[in-house]
Amino acid sequence: MVGDRARILVVDDNASLRRSLTELLTRSGYEVIQAADGSEAGRVWRAVEVDLVILDLFMPEKDGIETMVELRAFAPGIPIIVMSGGAADGSPIDMLNAAELLGACLTIEKPFTLAEMLEAVRKALLTAD
Repeated sequence: MVGDRARILVVDDNASLRRSLTELLTRSGYEVIQAADGSEAGRVWRAVEVDLVILDLFMPEKDGIETMVELRAFAPGIPIIVMSGGAADGSPIDMLNAAELLGACLTIEKPFTLAEMLEAVRKALLTAD
């Protein structure tokens, strides 16, 4: 953690959602780094220590599952919250269950409330201690 502030990496191809989460988490006292996709996220976590990753499952280029597997190999102890609104080729529940099997500490289905995300962040950071 940065001082007593956790550093959170938010990975989502939706720029509006990244901005909203960054604003929410920053106001709540966290330091936030954004990445638009899994490839960018990989560059970030190799260069900067992060305490938590919030990761979308469905992104172009490198999806959330591939990104999570890569992160687990690089830094197995970092808690990951996976979020998803689903996709045409799979239900969001099935994909979120798969994410849990691959090591996500928490999953959250889109759309979610800001309060739900803050609670998930709090719980995930507690698992890291």
